[in-house]
Amino acid sequence: MIVPMCKVYLVGRASDRERLLKALGGLGAAHLVPVDPSRAAPDEKCARRLGAVERALQVLSGVAPTGPAPDLAPAEAANEVLAIQRRAAEGRNRLATLHHQLEQIAVWDNLRLEHVRELREAGIDLRFYTVPARLVSEIEAECVEAMTELPGRKMLVAVASRAGKQEMKLPEDAVPEPLPIRDAPTIRVEAAEIDAALHRDTERLHELAALAPALETERTRLAEQAEYSRALHSAAADEHLFGLQGWVPAETAPTLAESLAAEDLPVAVELLEPDADEQPPTLVRPPRWARPIEGLFEMLGTTPGYGEFDVSVPFMIALPIFTAMLISDGGYGALLLLVPLLAYRRVSKMIGARFTQLLMIVGAVSLLWGCLTSAFFGFRPYEPLIPAHSREFMMWLSFTMGAVHLSIAQLWQAVRYFPDLRFLNRIGWAAFIWGMYGVVKYFVLGDPLDWSVPWPYLLAGGAVPAILFATPSRNIAKTLGMGVAQFPLSMLSAFSDVMSYVRLMAVGLASSVLAESFNEMAWSIEFWPVAGAVLVFGHGLNVGLALIAMFAHGVRLNMLEFCSNMGMQWTGYAYRPFTQNVIQEHSP
Repeated sequence: MIVPMCKVYLVGRASDRERLLKALGGLGAAHLVPVDPSRAAPDEKCARRLGAVERALQVLSGVAPTGPAPDLAPAEAANEVLAIQRRAAEGRNRLATLHHQLEQIAVWDNLRLEHVRELREAGIDLRFYTVPARLVSEIEAECVEAMTELPGRKMLVAVASRAGKQEMKLPEDAVPEPLPIRDAPTIRVEAAEIDAALHRDTERLHELAALAPALETERTRLAEQAEYSRALHSAAADEHLFGLQGWVPAETAPTLAESLAAEDLPVAVELLEPDADEQPPTLVRPPRWARPIEGLFEMLGTTPGYGEFDVSVPFMIALPIFTAMLISDGGYGALLLLVPLLAYRRVSKMIGARFTQLLMIVGAVSLLWGCLTSAFFGFRPYEPLIPAHSREFMMWLSFTMGAVHLSIAQLWQAVRYFPDLRFLNRIGWAAFIWGMYGVVKYFVLGDPLDWSVPWPYLLAGGAVPAILFATPSRNIAKTLGMGVAQFPLSMLSAFSDVMSYVRLMAVGLASSVLAESFNEMAWSIEFWPVAGAVLVFGHGLNVGLALIAMFAHGVRLNMLEFCSNMGMQWTGYAYRPFTQNVIQEHSP
């Protein structure tokens, strides 16, 4: 459910403002809203420190700690991590430039410019020419050395003579070649120095990674300090009074005044119901068994609007089923169940506890689906209870699940609209979707579509209320015109929505075929280590593709098809109560 909210106004004495904020922070019940948004920015120094710590934690997120934690304050550690990151970026860019320079002077091989200068200072005239390879023998000089073959049957040649000795004689096609600005050995030395510095910085990062818990604590402290500064400066205040505004859950709103009074704070508290045009923050509280789905919403960064629906329950039911059909293998399901279960702490630290639980549920349902379809790592050890290998059956099942899914969305919206006449429009569309289900089966599976089956009746019976009650008003002509204008596009959308569920069959069948293909490939290899490597690589790749399919298809069917039929816009923002749980250095 989406928890109802109350608008709250708090006014106390200006001298009690810090005590009031401390008390509110301890309660952790009020989502504060700036009275003066222009002053809602946190203290610049605090924001800068917070940004540095957050960026440092992001850099260290994929770095394993080694050795004891260095004796550094969190701020110093964050600055050092960011300095290493900047040096690493500059070093990698410089290495790329040096490698490009090496490619450009590759024709000079290991020539050293300092040796050329020494020879010239010793009175030896050393020059370089590009000469056609067939004419190299025509060069007359004390020393002629062919250095490098060039494209177009040419040659880079070094020609040397001592002053006053034999005069150089060159073919007319000889072209002087200027020396490069830098030579390859010098560039390689610089590249080696940069590479060594990068390795030292990488080792230092591993040492600094041991300070990640301290940085997390510092981030929490700075975030609360920034929130405190924002609340303090964006409130309504004068020399006598200090006022705050925000939102509190309606269930806890009546006790807010009592809790503040217990702190011996003389504060006036006013609670109001939200106006129709106001958008309170959204606090979603799903049933306990459906809470793992919150991990998906957190990962996607989606929040329903305050006046929208809590879709946790239908998502929690549909997503594991859809993903099991997409994976279509009980062996893969067992991996998705057992790996997070056996390494729960490590996995939950990486992807969050809720999403880890969701992954385990998906694995359990996929394992059950594999048992019903007799599919384990591409093998079918017994006769399946559900013929998942039958394309026609799986298409029928996919379309049926799609019609059920979409019609539930329409009926749920109808319940929300009742007693507004638009609830009849939603019921009409629910019926029309089942009629469109018959149309899809007619085109794809060749099922009959005539008056001997219910689909034409559902199409006609659903279209009438869908048109008449799309925008009900007393002006019948306007109502009919608007309904007729909106109907064609919505009708095509209903057809494409039902068709979209065929992806459950297509991706699941592809996953099964890929698993079987890797098995056949491995059995054809006689050298068992290579065969084992093929099996591990092939099935590992298939598991990775299955997880991608969960987001690309399973989440899409819920987030797009289902939610669009519910009219979901996902325009909300999360309820984040003002909290103060750590010792802070508050600015006055």
